[in-house]
Amino acid sequence: MTAVSASPTARGRTYDDLVARALEGALGPDPRTQRIAVAFTTRQAVRHDGRGTGYRNEVLSLRLAEAVGSCAVEPGELPDSALDDCVGADVARLLEHPLAAVRVAALDAYLMHVTPHTPDHGALPVALPAGSSLEKSKARARAVVELLDLPAGGTVLVVGVVNSLLEALRSRRIGYVPCDLKGGVTEWSEPVVADALAAAGGCDALLVSGMTLGNGTFEPLREHALRHGKQLVMFAQTGSAVLPRLLGHGVSAVCAEPYPFFWLDGGPGVVHRYRAAGGGDRRGSSEVGQLHGTSGGVR
Repeated sequence: MTAVSASPTARGRTYDDLVARALEGALGPDPRTQRIAVAFTTRQAVRHDGRGTGYRNEVLSLRLAEAVGSCAVEPGELPDSALDDCVGADVARLLEHPLAAVRVAALDAYLMHVTPHTPDHGALPVALPAGSSLEKSKARARAVVELLDLPAGGTVLVVGVVNSLLEALRSRRIGYVPCDLKGGVTEWSEPVVADALAAAGGCDALLVSGMTLGNGTFEPLREHALRHGKQLVMFAQTGSAVLPRLLGHGVSAVCAEPYPFFWLDGGPGVVHRYRAAGGGDRRGSSEVGQLHGTSGGVR
């Protein structure tokens, strides 16, 4: 497969830099002219067949024209008033909203509208086959883990414990340190650490959920990866259109999964993979351009 070349899409050095540039109109149309038509939340509880643990998800999503931007939150954390704040509001106003989830979802919707997940923006689509929730979870996990350029015997910090991701790492004989703000244990009774930054020093690479954008833990991890020259691979339902803008500035690769997410439907789906310039796909393709990290529950 031939290499995918990214268009000259404007990027940012930090998340805050992206917000500032968006407010200035440097990333696309004036955000004061872009209004959110629909705001909604998606809540789910799941326990896959054969798994000993379950989890819950709650996601705030905002629709701007054809685009949907999302940010995961802790279940029950988002006040009902947030939806009323968002409907009919312009993006600029929401980028300065007091709730981080609203700010992230608004930026995600805006950037999804401006730079959708298409090859000319650096995205390489990866098909997810139809199947059960567990089958689709495992397929998504393989698409994520293939972005890691780490040999067997290496150790990766997994921020946002998704058991299917851990299973995929185990199959490649890659060690991992599972991390989630809630702590707990994995499907294999391994302890889950709560302090990602403290654990990062002993790991060769970082595999991090986009949910870190919403809870404020992303930037320290990006800075650590940049400072120490480590791979930072993001799996992103939250901020799927935001994180590719940070490629080359600490972010090495992104597996972007915009709404609707794999757990909402049993039919075929797609995720979009990005790599920083110079990164190659393990299966022979090249990608240019460019879970919960956090506290998202043990999956």
